[in-house]
Amino acid sequence: MHQNRTYSNISSRAAASDVLASDDLQRIQCQRKRTLRLGVAALFFLVCFASAGFDRASQIHDSIEALGIVAILICILGRGWCALYIGGRKKTSLVTLGPYSISRNPLYVFSFIGAFGAGAQTGSLMIAGLFALGCWLVFRGVVVHEEAMLADRFKGDFDAYCQSVPRFGPNLMKWRDTDTITVKPALFLTTLRDASWFLIAVPVCEGIKHLQGQGWLITLISLP
Repeated sequence: MHQNRTYSNISSRAAASDVLASDDLQRIQCQRKRTLRLGVAALFFLVCFASAGFDRASQIHDSIEALGIVAILICILGRGWCALYIGGRKKTSLVTLGPYSISRNPLYVFSFIGAFGAGAQTGSLMIAGLFALGCWLVFRGVVVHEEAMLADRFKGDFDAYCQSVPRFGPNLMKWRDTDTITVKPALFLTTLRDASWFLIAVPVCEGIKHLQGQGWLITLISLP
């Protein structure tokens, strides 16, 4: 009987820990989304009053935009790839295989690439770089909180993981994989849908360039 009570207490503590971990992760994700929205608004405000240094009819301008589209597609596919491995288990187990074997935060790495692609729709590599940098600044603070939570939950296993795998990286020499993974289709599709929002930069930037061309928005700075 005493042994049963002990097991029951352990199970209760584990369940309570899972609930706290879930709440912490949800709070961090909400904070990330709020900060990201503010960052996106600030960057697009910049775009309204900045233009590419290259002529809009030039091959260079078109090539930068095309490079941006490729970057956004890489972001969408890459984040979907990561979702296949994470499978909603981020708060219950330490995922260290596939993309998580070469970077501790591959989802965010692909977001940086997507942000670069969104900024590249202006035709300016500098604005594209500012978008990527802004995305990195937003997620860096979030990652610190997430990793503190994971360190508290997984103790020595997470410390060893941090010593072996870079925070962003990636370090391709660390690649490890498995023959089978458990996939959650709903999470995979949700991740693809969320990443697809980067594509909205295409019509938004084209609209801004049109307004600038019509003189309805004043260009204050030209960036290469």
